[in-house]
Amino acid sequence: MTERAAPPGQLTLVQALVNTVDLAAGRDALDTPEGRAPFGLTEDTVDAARELRESLRATLLAHAGHPAHAPVTPLGDLLARAPLVITVDPADGAAALAPVDEGPLLSQVAAAVAEALTAGTWQRFKACESPTCHWAYYDRSPGGRGRWCSMQVCGARAKMRRYRAKQG
Repeated sequence: MTERAAPPGQLTLVQALVNTVDLAAGRDALDTPEGRAPFGLTEDTVDAARELRESLRATLLAHAGHPAHAPVTPLGDLLARAPLVITVDPADGAAALAPVDEGPLLSQVAAAVAEALTAGTWQRFKACESPTCHWAYYDRSPGGRGRWCSMQVCGARAKMRRYRAKQG
């Protein structure tokens, strides 16, 4: 739903995963082979991916100051299971956490979160306030107080609802 720019670094993977569900339309891209393909998921791994997605969404809602939409497994508990290694680039000595291998989605997400934590971008990665959206977005507002994935869509709807409530 968002027209905002992609988040920095590996958070694009996390954003893509969180945004596989369209709450307003009731569609989940992980229900189809085409929707699972970008994440290397099979039908056997979809339930774990959904658990991860909803834990991520709850965390992103918390970043924006909103309560979780449903009870979920804490994200820290899930990420603690992810096998990561420290890599060091021989050319410049830069170190990073990386998945043990490229397969497991959980490890890729854990590496993305670690990168965002060290870059200082994790707290600005949020979920839209709108209960029919909860789309993941990166808050680039100057004060870091963005509330909606799109001011033109979700933000405008929220403001219109508030206006109508005052009129009635």
